[in-house]
Amino acid sequence: MNRGILRRTTQVAGALACISLLAACAAPTPYQPADGGYGYGQQQLEDNRYRITFAGNADTPRETVQNYLLFRAAEVTLESGHDYFTMVGQDVERSTRYFGTFDPAFPYYGRASFSRGYPYGVVGAGSYTTHPIDNYSAFADILVSKGEKPADDVNAYDARDVIERLRPLVVRAPA
Repeated sequence: MNRGILRRTTQVAGALACISLLAACAAPTPYQPADGGYGYGQQQLEDNRYRITFAGNADTPRETVQNYLLFRAAEVTLESGHDYFTMVGQDVERSTRYFGTFDPAFPYYGRASFSRGYPYGVVGAGSYTTHPIDNYSAFADILVSKGEKPADDVNAYDARDVIERLRPLVVRAPA
């Protein structure tokens, strides 16, 4: 088989494999435990202090990551027998990587110039394009407490109210 045709076949197969892989990931991260990948996690730091995390894939908007973080904080608060939580530290990090694609500009596989030393090959130029891909991860340290949320503390959240308001926005992983 001609080396040029073999190379082109390999390039097309590689491109199709990349497209298939990207298509499989083309949905925002659902609300799910991270289990080493994307999703939420928590760690108890003290009796009433937790660190909550949520990591989203490239299709998960920053706002969704933040909402899921708050939702998980509210769930942890209620699961631990408390009523409200206070955010004592939080951050959202963006990581950017670049995905590149090569467009061979429809090369012609056939007779090329003998003056270049090869009778068959690629005639034409291609272009390489990069695209940024952003992923967002968020964390918060929370203090959980019982009773009524202090009205004057802007960093305090009523756990039941947060769950009630964010529940319509939460998309869970298929069972």
